[in-house]
Amino acid sequence: MKHTYWKVVCRYGHVGRGREVSVARYLECDVTATCFGVYVLAKDMPGVKNNGVHEVRRITRDEWLIGKEQEAQDYYLKRLKTHKLRSA
Repeated sequence: MKHTYWKVVCRYGHVGRGREVSVARYLECDVTATCFGVYVLAKDMPGVKNNGVHEVRRITRDEWLIGKEQEAQDYYLKRLKTHKLRSA
């Protein structure tokens, strides 16, 4: 099965009153995915603010692999993932 790879820059909230943080997310989607479809997927991700998707861009698989490594090291995303586990 073929895939397309996307870089999506999202604004996340809950980092202080009136503050936000922008984080690049790297997504792997079906080959039929469109820019708008990826936008809808990203805007509904947990923690993303209203009107929080800044950029949706198709990238190569190599860029996606590098991005996934960077995403794994992102402090905010680590906290977001562990917070969901603690509050469950």
